[in-house]
Amino acid sequence: MTMHAIEVSNIAVYYGKACALEEVSLVVRKGEVTGLLGRNGAGKTTLLNALMGLLPIARGDYFLRGTPVHAMKPYELARAGVTLVPADRQIYGELTVRENLDLARLSRRRGPWTQERVFKLFPRLHERAGGMAENLSGGERQMLAIGRALLTNPDILLMDEPTEGLAPILVDEVVRATKSVCEEGVSVLVVEQNLKAVAPVLDAVYVLDSGRLAWNGHARELIENPTLTESLFGV
Repeated sequence: MTMHAIEVSNIAVYYGKACALEEVSLVVRKGEVTGLLGRNGAGKTTLLNALMGLLPIARGDYFLRGTPVHAMKPYELARAGVTLVPADRQIYGELTVRENLDLARLSRRRGPWTQERVFKLFPRLHERAGGMAENLSGGERQMLAIGRALLTNPDILLMDEPTEGLAPILVDEVVRATKSVCEEGVSVLVVEQNLKAVAPVLDAVYVLDSGRLAWNGHARELIENPTLTESLFGV
């Protein structure tokens, strides 16, 4: 039996009495980039938060490398190698770029990622290392958020809308970095609206609609099938 990086089976998540996710199943394979797509409000961020332990899973199964983890706390999942890059990036503007990266040293996990490697991945951060994070552009803040996440040496990287609001040239840089990280053996689950930008690096795609799984397959199938894209996204 193949041991996946992440496997969830028929999970349900609630906000109070309202069901946000119902009967959702998904697999993230080791060393692959998996896309999680859907309209606004489809449940994409909810799923990432549940996988990070920030929301309780009411029912269903959640496995991390074959081990059940649905009852784990966020810090336990972080120690097990799961890291979330949230949509709001959560950068500390009153600290320098280097100081923001230093925060990742609080992680107890060891691995190949160092500040030098992050600076090589994102040369812009190296150039701005001594500057205040509040002065970074949106794209640079996203690079800093990803770099800080990598310094925790994750096995699994959860990314929420990493290209949102970025100029095309910075979108390309973030997508390139995502592929590079994947080639290092990190498994990536990325929530995205910009299908065309991330499609070249996606190994698999899952589409949510109103908290349920509406489709899964390869990104190429979506791009080459306008009728399917229209039915799933209304575009």
